[in-house]
Amino acid sequence: MKVQYVVGLAMLTGVAIGAVAIEGLHAQGKLKAYTITETETLDATAQAEFAKAATAAQQPAGGHPLRTGGGKIVQIDGAAPPKRVILTEWDSLDQAVAFYKSKAWTDLAPLRDKATKVIRRYAVETTN
Repeated sequence: MKVQYVVGLAMLTGVAIGAVAIEGLHAQGKLKAYTITETETLDATAQAEFAKAATAAQQPAGGHPLRTGGGKIVQIDGAAPPKRVILTEWDSLDQAVAFYKSKAWTDLAPLRDKATKVIRRYAVETTN
């Protein structure tokens, strides 16, 4: 009877390990996405406040800001670069789009409109 318990426990352990491995493989198969926002600052004080509020709203929604909001932008080719670029990493394109259609983002509109002028915002999905 003791052998039956050992075999049963070994089978359950194998199933659990297999489930964890499959979940890990599924997570690896998801394509990340990035949102790119090109803006001009209208009010520096409001911009600082908006940046904190936007980051606080993005993180629970799965967004990972890449701290480019105040970084130096250098033109390499094409038209003149924007004055400010914000990059955010998302676990999927659907997650990014859902955030920008969410109540959390909509509620930030008054502060956002005071702080920045959005030139362009778009999302890009990575490929395998």
